[in-house]
Amino acid sequence: MKKDKMKYLAHIDGKREQSIKEHLEGTAVLAAEFAKSFKKEQWGYCAGMLHDIGKYSDAFQERIRGNNTNQVDHSTAGAKICMEKGGFYSLLGYCIAGHHAGLPNTGAGTGLDKSTMYGRLKKNVEDYSSYLDEIEIPALQEIPFDPNVVINPDFSLSVFIRMLYSCLVDADFLDTEQFMLNGKVGRDSGESLEVLEQRLSEYIKGWLENKDLTTVNGHRSEILRSCIQRGEEEPGMFQLTVPTGGGKTLASLAFALKHAVRYGMERIIYVIPYTSIIEQNASVFREILGERNVLENYYNVDYESSEELKPMQLAAENWDKPVIVTTNVQFFESLFSNRSSKCRKLHRIANSVIIFDEVQMLPTDYMLPCLAQMEELVQNYHSSLVLCTATQPALEGLFQKKWNIRELCPQKEEQFAFFKRTEFISMGKVSTEELEDRLIEETQALCIVNTKARAQSLYQRLKERGAEHVYHLSTAMYPKHRKEVLEEVRQRLKGSDECILIATSLIEAGVDVDFRSVYRQLAGIDSIVQAAGRCNREGKRSVEDSKVYIFTFSEKEYMPGQRQQMDVASSLMDEQVDFSAPETARDYFKKLYYLRRNELDKKKIMDEFQRGVYNFSTASKNFKLIEEHTVTIFIPQEEDAKQLLKEIRYKGYTKSLMRKAGQYCVSVYTGNYDKLAASGMLRPVSEDIEDLYELCSGDGYTEEYGLRLDIEMGMGVFM
Repeated sequence: MKKDKMKYLAHIDGKREQSIKEHLEGTAVLAAEFAKSFKKEQWGYCAGMLHDIGKYSDAFQERIRGNNTNQVDHSTAGAKICMEKGGFYSLLGYCIAGHHAGLPNTGAGTGLDKSTMYGRLKKNVEDYSSYLDEIEIPALQEIPFDPNVVINPDFSLSVFIRMLYSCLVDADFLDTEQFMLNGKVGRDSGESLEVLEQRLSEYIKGWLENKDLTTVNGHRSEILRSCIQRGEEEPGMFQLTVPTGGGKTLASLAFALKHAVRYGMERIIYVIPYTSIIEQNASVFREILGERNVLENYYNVDYESSEELKPMQLAAENWDKPVIVTTNVQFFESLFSNRSSKCRKLHRIANSVIIFDEVQMLPTDYMLPCLAQMEELVQNYHSSLVLCTATQPALEGLFQKKWNIRELCPQKEEQFAFFKRTEFISMGKVSTEELEDRLIEETQALCIVNTKARAQSLYQRLKERGAEHVYHLSTAMYPKHRKEVLEEVRQRLKGSDECILIATSLIEAGVDVDFRSVYRQLAGIDSIVQAAGRCNREGKRSVEDSKVYIFTFSEKEYMPGQRQQMDVASSLMDEQVDFSAPETARDYFKKLYYLRRNELDKKKIMDEFQRGVYNFSTASKNFKLIEEHTVTIFIPQEEDAKQLLKEIRYKGYTKSLMRKAGQYCVSVYTGNYDKLAASGMLRPVSEDIEDLYELCSGDGYTEEYGLRLDIEMGMGVFM
């Protein structure tokens, strides 16, 4: 076959064929459309047109026609062309070289490491010069950003490359999908933000009429009205500092919709630290905005592949929905990833309103790289950020430049004074027995301690002393079990029945309970304020009758990762500050960040992008917000769980089954796993599923407090 008459193919599906030119043009148009959200259409188009020109080689054409089975590198060719042209084109070289294997490190000029950019460029590839007959290299004249504005040009360029990479890999996948499925894809991008804004307006119109500032609802309405009005302001950085009970979830959504519609933004992204809050908020959003418009996306949510859920499953791949609810882990690890699967959605973050709920939970060890990404999104990607919490951290001094962060809460100090529900009292050091004596005398009390082992021990001791109606709640219990306990606790509280709950900090994460008094082991100020939100939550009792007692145990206790938080909180307590005042939280975080100033970029992520060297692969490997390895233990206590276990063993790993299994699972760190395994209490669920074990001892889990954490090494279990 003569070369000039050959049809150069990118994909084949039966008798159907897609030419390389068709694929390049289709990908280029899509990538340009995606890059339009940050005004870089030219870059997106150019990346799309050059990414697969390596497919013009005879070797690739032989392979795609089934005439040989040898692997053919088709990604390096486009990268070589970009590097040869130099200038801005060299930035596109990273995207093209990595559009399958992932963004590479720059590497050394020697090119000895073949996985790096320099290594790829020194690689011999098949002759692809036939592209010259069909493809013209597009002009690239737009600059990446205004060099006079950015603080850290190398970091900014690394983000720019990753954003372009996102546009390219998503466009490449979508164009290929469109061809392979012959247009029958079934994607659903949801409704417009204008429609959603109207829907929310209908939902809240009655509330907005309440201007009685002697009532809780009147104050919530005041905050809500302010957020809607402030949505007209220019894009940038905002904060919403609202006391517990002030209605920040709805207020932040109202601001985001108004702001997004006003400035032509494409979506709203909620970034949340706890999955329990995600489920709660997403449920509220779906009720108001409609099921098809809200996507939950985090590590243990996988939409099933059934017909009705397929659009959601597809949207999870690239965040193609108007409202996204995700975690800190998913959001920031994606922004620092080098893999196509994680980066594919990044261009959807541009031109969005991004709300960081419970912003004080940003990971301290990665604070500086996280804040640098947040700055980039505002400065170069037309996004607005809302830092949302009752305990606003002091972030201003940690940003690379001085930002005008605008507060959305009207009369903030007055709101906090009105919503003050409790009185804080320091108990100082107490023995476990002294704490038990106090709790036994209570009628409706919540006691929050810092470790699961301590919660189990305290619960057991109270039961042994004859205390009735005592409950336990921690992540040592599987989620379905926790929900059942919480429901029973809520019923007793509503009926004014006696109820003592021993819990870990999980109770602070947006759990709606209302106790007469709360006992909180010393922790960070943010945790203490969150704990106080579980006392007199509805404001039905006086502040004087609603006490939050702060204590430390006189017995020595190992507190990994919490000592500095406790020390700073203790120093503020000595100063007799008002824990409920917003300035107390700011003072706390200022002191904490100063103490940890050398740990705010613990893995030196920012150092991976400097002096024209971009170590995408290394940064991706090192940026892990959850570092300690955990093992998942399936608890087959209930009949439904036992049946599910049989299905998993029979069918193997499926996303649907594993999602259901999550309701019966407990995650433990390797130390506790080692003890349980050494005691013969665990066995693998399946050889095909890593780190999933079945608890095979009935003694290892109790209805009262879940998975036993008092197991000693070597305790044998005989079956």
